[in-house]
Amino acid sequence: MLALLRLLLLLMIVLSVIYVALSLYSRAMRRRKLETRWRDKGMAGDREAFVRRGLQRYDRSFRRKLILGVYVVPLVTIAVLVYVMNFM
Repeated sequence: MLALLRLLLLLMIVLSVIYVALSLYSRAMRRRKLETRWRDKGMAGDREAFVRRGLQRYDRSFRRKLILGVYVVPLVTIAVLVYVMNFM
């Protein structure tokens, strides 16, 4: 049991690093797409306000929440494997 807890602690640390890196990368890509869209369409007005509004919409989007799968998928997989190996 102690080995499992140690594994889960290490896994949570690694998954947290991956989550932060993936979140920062995804946000940077969204920012780049918004800036490219602004430039390509030749929009008038404040570019920073346009990008800020787009990033606020992105923060509330389902795509942003899908990144939480970084935590869910490995932990559920380990839980299923432990259950199958011990109780079936």
